[in-house]
Amino acid sequence: MRSCQQPPQSILSRACLMALFLVLVFSYLFYPTAVRASDSEAIVDKTIRVAYVEFPPVTYRDDRGGEPAGEFVDITRKVATEAGYQLEFIYLPVARTYLYLKNGTIDLWMGGLTDIPALKDDILESWISPIPVELSAWYLEGVPPVDHMDRLRNKTVILIGGYTYAGLRDWLTSQPDIQITEAPNHRSGLNMLKRHRGDYLLDYRQPVQQTLSRNEDNEIRESEMRSRNGAWLFSLANPRAAILREAFDDAYLRLAEKGEVPPVRRFQQTYVVPGFPVQYR
Repeated sequence: MRSCQQPPQSILSRACLMALFLVLVFSYLFYPTAVRASDSEAIVDKTIRVAYVEFPPVTYRDDRGGEPAGEFVDITRKVATEAGYQLEFIYLPVARTYLYLKNGTIDLWMGGLTDIPALKDDILESWISPIPVELSAWYLEGVPPVDHMDRLRNKTVILIGGYTYAGLRDWLTSQPDIQITEAPNHRSGLNMLKRHRGDYLLDYRQPVQQTLSRNEDNEIRESEMRSRNGAWLFSLANPRAAILREAFDDAYLRLAEKGEVPPVRRFQQTYVVPGFPVQYR
């Protein structure tokens, strides 16, 4: 009688073929998903959340399209591309930028000032500084220049709303013999000065120079008060802060060698007007 049982080798062979078939099926079904997930994680890891503030012409939001614009924005885009990173821009007021750097909501602030006392334990500054930033006192012809901070005493000082002045605002508002008033923007600050609603306007050189009209503002004068360097400020709440700083600095150096960004600036001793409060230098 012929046996109905199949040889063990045949059964084993079929089992192996079935197992191989199942492996191929599952690989086909799930491998693309795994690859997509891996690619997605890589993209997220290469995306940097970048804060910028209203500080024309250095950084600002374009009124026409609502997109970030300015000299520092253009440089940052080039450097990030060279370093292999993608940028997610976040438009913020200055005070919230401080908060988000501290808690890690953003990875860096482009165009931030160096030597900000309130951030000294929360950020890494880039070694590269593409642009200098100067704080000046603006006043009308015939008014004494600010050659010492005491010039502001018993005077009315105009400040730009939302600006912290790297902490100097707190000191100014705490002085009983300095009267503070605010302007919503740079043009308004100049207009208030011309209407004698303040004796001095404290504002940064770049935005004021962009705003000044040669014909209408020829009686306005300037005294430099504090110079700093504009840099990338990386949040220490991000464990990759040191890696990002190195990548940005190295990318800038490569681009500078090719002439695609401004030449590397030598860090020079910054200027501080006599009497400037020590804790905000």
